[in-house]
Amino acid sequence: MPRKAFASGFADERRVSAKRDDPLRSLWKRPASIFVLCFVAVDLLGAGLLMLPAAHARGPGLGFVDALFTSTTALAVCGLSVIDLGAELSVFGQLVVLVLIQIGGIGIMTLASVLGVVVIHRFGLRMQLSVQAETRALQVGDVRGVVGRIVLASLLCEAAVAAVLVPRFWLEHGMAPHLALYRGVFHSVSSFNNAGLSLFTDSLTRFAADPLVVLPAALGTVLGGLGFPVLLELRRHLRRPRKWTLHTKLTVVTTSLLFLMGAVAVTLLEWNNPATLGQMSWWQRILDGTFHGIMPRSGGFNVIDVGEMNQATLMVVMMLMFVGGGSAGTAGGIKVATLAVIFLVVWAEIRGNPQVHVFGRKLSPGVIRQSLSLLFLSMTVVVLSTVALLAATSYDLVRILFEVISASAVVGLSTGITPDLPPAAHILLVVLMVAGRIGPVTFAAALALRERTKRYDLPESRPIIG
Repeated sequence: MPRKAFASGFADERRVSAKRDDPLRSLWKRPASIFVLCFVAVDLLGAGLLMLPAAHARGPGLGFVDALFTSTTALAVCGLSVIDLGAELSVFGQLVVLVLIQIGGIGIMTLASVLGVVVIHRFGLRMQLSVQAETRALQVGDVRGVVGRIVLASLLCEAAVAAVLVPRFWLEHGMAPHLALYRGVFHSVSSFNNAGLSLFTDSLTRFAADPLVVLPAALGTVLGGLGFPVLLELRRHLRRPRKWTLHTKLTVVTTSLLFLMGAVAVTLLEWNNPATLGQMSWWQRILDGTFHGIMPRSGGFNVIDVGEMNQATLMVVMMLMFVGGGSAGTAGGIKVATLAVIFLVVWAEIRGNPQVHVFGRKLSPGVIRQSLSLLFLSMTVVVLSTVALLAATSYDLVRILFEVISASAVVGLSTGITPDLPPAAHILLVVLMVAGRIGPVTFAAALALRERTKRYDLPESRPIIG
């Protein structure tokens, strides 16, 4: 071979190798990694803006830990807070929080939906066409369309909630028109994105007897928590459940059952508690009890003092918070579809069925493994974080466990101990909020993208269980 041809071939091979080993190029092939980096960058930018004197209503500005916590709870649409947003932040600071909530809510729905498209592409044309025929929601290669529909759906839902809150704040609660508009829009964005952050010191407690404030806030939380694929499908086939996909059926059925059980449990357990519902009229008890049966699904608003609830009620709320809402939505937790899959696996095992069937479909072993893995990892994070906070603070187990689940499931409800925790505990909660917001999505995508088809198998064996 001539020396020139040999050198040219060697150079081409080096260029191909360099392109293959380019870390930036390989990073773009992992959208979950890109999202993590973008999340951290926006979070730090938000913290920097909140540290500015212009963001604080009085004083020189927030310290780094408080600013980082506030930025993270807004971007992760969690709702836990170490400051009074309405009293301590200026209008500029509140607008920073509002923008972070919007970015966090739309961003997580976009990421989850786009990752769904990426996962579909990972398994070849036959799988792409099969999934497209089954879902009818995310078309092959329709990334730009997905993003546009998510933004449009979010803005329409927020506008619908604001259309009720704004005139109610103005006409019924005596706010100036511009103030009613500002607060109505802020709380509509916060409710749909399941952030639970409020400009009122007592969250929505002052509106506990007003159904035209309580119900729209609850409705916004429900819509945002269902997830974009479910919202899109319900818009198309609301009156034709037979055309719903398996994911939509599992999400709607499980969500409805959890809403009903949560509302009934909270209302009955707090019915005679004088510190919460006990002093209210019967219809207000039902209204506020139902509201607090919905909020643990990742809403974060409260109309009664959560810290005064009975321990039995707190246990119910913690279980609801741990589950969370729908996939590819603004809610956190392990997601209702995960809970449904685990329940179906247990039910099939009890009945002795080797396969898991539901709504005329068979669940794949991969989905079952991912659900069990997500459940185990989430429980491990909650347990280890609870132990760490118990060792670092003097609060009892129930309050610490409640705080940890609320942060890791990005719910935002609190028994009132968040501002009083030490800075180290605030940093741990920041880590939990970040992990709870981006962890389940990226983890599920990573598991799906790493699936490999083996051409051989090992001999089967059965250890003794139980």
